[in-house]
Amino acid sequence: MLDMTLAREAFDASQDFTVGLEEEFGILDPDTLELDHRYEELHEAAKADDVLAESVAGELIASEIEIRSGRGADLADALARQREARTRLFGLAADHNALLASTGTHPWSPWQQQRIIDTDHYRRLEDDLGYVARRNNTFSLHVHVGIRGADRAIDVCDRLRLILPQLLAISANSPFLDGSDSGLHSARTQIFTKSFPRCGIPDSFGNFANYADYVDLLVRTKSIVEHTQLWWSVRPHHSFGTVEVRICDAQTTAQDSSALSSLIVACVAQAAMDHDEGEPADETPGRLIEENLWRAIRYGLDGRLIDLERGEELPASVVADRLLAWTAPARATLRIEPALAAENGAQRQRRALAEGASMREVFAAAVSETQRTYAASGVTSTL
Repeated sequence: MLDMTLAREAFDASQDFTVGLEEEFGILDPDTLELDHRYEELHEAAKADDVLAESVAGELIASEIEIRSGRGADLADALARQREARTRLFGLAADHNALLASTGTHPWSPWQQQRIIDTDHYRRLEDDLGYVARRNNTFSLHVHVGIRGADRAIDVCDRLRLILPQLLAISANSPFLDGSDSGLHSARTQIFTKSFPRCGIPDSFGNFANYADYVDLLVRTKSIVEHTQLWWSVRPHHSFGTVEVRICDAQTTAQDSSALSSLIVACVAQAAMDHDEGEPADETPGRLIEENLWRAIRYGLDGRLIDLERGEELPASVVADRLLAWTAPARATLRIEPALAAENGAQRQRRALAEGASMREVFAAAVSETQRTYAASGVTSTL
């Protein structure tokens, strides 16, 4: 999908506010809680399940597995699809004596020991990026929202740039890395977003023609061979006709993941509604948004972000309420009410550490919460 005429057609034929969810999990040895190279085994077993055969995917390393809801008619449909896929995946992992983890990074498993899965795509990625690809042992949540109209989709991406650091602060869930406290609230973002090319906060393109010119330049200069090599934290997805938000850490509990997904859908929908109502598009320079991105990486909800409209600081703890206020019209239209937690994952992990738990005990508790909340009852595997 590097033919930009076809990409435009995909957006012009898209349907507003369809939703797709993607959640990445670390595969663990149940005895040591270390990352375990079990993806190929689980993927092969998943082929016998009528839901998992379509929803399980690989994501770079053999100790990681992803589940995808597929295209939901709306948020409720996508969440229902994802709940069923989660339950089946966690049941499958248990049947194969594996655990699944959902934090943005693994606290101690060495990245040097993780094997990249053997596909043409990931072999090319390793050849192209070397250390940058091998170091990227991270886990995240991606949300796709259908947006009809190519120029409209680009404008929605432009408008969302400003709130990406806020979404990251709300989702921060990776304080531990390489066997120690990283000092960051989202070490995942530092590893991935600050290392990969064409990543992080994209420029504002203004319209699809400008965006297409940029992609054509990358193709012509042999910088990319797939549109998925545009790793920005928000991007237009050429195949699906969606705006994809990719800024967030994986969430430890299913409730947090669903609530965060709901908030993201509301944000995308509100940006589209603002476009339709002629609200002026944001033109904040990337260098200013980057200041907030760093603050979100470093301090999450415990720090302060910059109100870029007023040029003054505000507590990061208020950004969820501000996003809920902004998205009130879209949420009323789409009947979305995110049940956001009072603390994010990084805050909960740091609090447990401060109360005397070891890093391994904190991670073990998080893994237990993930098993309890993602492996919902009421759905039976066909295996």
